[in-house]
Amino acid sequence: MVSTIDSAGRRLGVAAMFVVLAAAGAYRHAAAAPPAAVRVEITKFAFAPKEITVPPGTHVIWTNRDETPHTVSSNDKSFASKGMDTDDTFEQTFAQEGDYPYLCTVHPFMTGVVHVRKQ
Repeated sequence: MVSTIDSAGRRLGVAAMFVVLAAAGAYRHAAAAPPAAVRVEITKFAFAPKEITVPPGTHVIWTNRDETPHTVSSNDKSFASKGMDTDDTFEQTFAQEGDYPYLCTVHPFMTGVVHVRKQ
């Protein structure tokens, strides 16, 4: 039987060693899981919160809670929603670090910013 010795000096069989290595790999994979989704509400003609800071890979979901249609459109045109009625959502994943200012094209006084930073 092939075996190895762990850090405590115990002999581990090949099968046990693979279990330990698989568990370590699963832990490493779980630690690298993408961040959870972050939600922004559109209510009373404002984005709430107005600014968010998230790590790269974060999925942001905007939900229109007003009874008036709104949009979510980046200033640099890198993302844009269609007109959103009450309870409609728009989703965007932010892969790259940077600042992403956005506005409602129907009501340009409504502005917000997604700051993407490594944490």
